[in-house]
Amino acid sequence: MNTPILYIKSGCPWCTEALSYFSTNNIRLETREVRSNKAFMEQMVKHSSQTKTPTFVHGEFVVADFDIGEFKAAINQAPAVKAQLGL
Repeated sequence: MNTPILYIKSGCPWCTEALSYFSTNNIRLETREVRSNKAFMEQMVKHSSQTKTPTFVHGEFVVADFDIGEFKAAINQAPAVKAQLGL
């Protein structure tokens, strides 16, 4: 299984909330800070067609500009991804 990617911006409260949620649920992530790395920003825009964070990418499953409630709603619509992540 590929490691999920979480694109974040420092100082973003939704990013902090997302990091806490994934940590609490023992989800290993690769975090990519997009303000300090132009290439990461370009990758995020390629995946999500937008510049807002947090953005979660796992294969073809992408959730952009979310709070935890929105992430949970999205992951519930993707049971295979939910199972892969152990949620």
